[in-house]
Amino acid sequence: MIILFSPSESKTKLDEFGSICSDSFIFNKLYEKRMEAVNIYNNYINSHKADELLDIFGIKDIEEIKQYQNDIFKSATCTAIKRYSGVSYTYLAFNSLNEDAQKYILDNVIIFSNLFGPVSANDKLPFYKLKQGAKIENFAFETYYKKVFSNSLDEYINSQDIVDLRAGFYEKFYKINKPYLTFKFIKNGKVVSHFAKAYRGILLKTMAENNIIKSCDILSCLPAALEIIDKNKHGLKEEIVLNVLD
Repeated sequence: MIILFSPSESKTKLDEFGSICSDSFIFNKLYEKRMEAVNIYNNYINSHKADELLDIFGIKDIEEIKQYQNDIFKSATCTAIKRYSGVSYTYLAFNSLNEDAQKYILDNVIIFSNLFGPVSANDKLPFYKLKQGAKIENFAFETYYKKVFSNSLDEYINSQDIVDLRAGFYEKFYKINKPYLTFKFIKNGKVVSHFAKAYRGILLKTMAENNIIKSCDILSCLPAALEIIDKNKHGLKEEIVLNVLD
């Protein structure tokens, strides 16, 4: 089972391990390619004034800039699943899961970091900030990672089932080339947009707690607050439409 997941703008400052190295990431053979992108970011944030960094960080308060202007190659790290702290991760509540459920997530989840590209939930990430879709001197991270990592992702996924819990933007990092399952959330007759992050976190938690191996099996153990109201197929994508009851 492979579950594709989004990162979050919010991050913890947790430090568990030393600085990044080739062993910090999945796809070791592409470590140098990954670092080419990271180096563009690192050089930029450490060679520009604070007011010039507001846009790529996606923040308005110039006083916040200092906490992100560090040499990312020397910064301490923690596992990716613990680095992110946004809405999806709050509802996932990784630290509250039992050991088996945590292992399921560490083994099966690929997160698409705006800076580091596709990483496993168990990869080691430093504290950083890069706004979704931000470019540095016309360098588009999502375009770069799609070009460099897509073949390796195809090989890694191979014959495994795929559940895509990414927000739409992160499809720019990787196009799935085999049948996969995804979800749309409806509440009071309207598509849920921002708060869909919460339901993606809930679904990932449900999958981990039930040790879902086949993507279709998640449909038999949905939380009580979610009910299936439709199923649609668009090419390789099977979309399950869920009505939010709470």
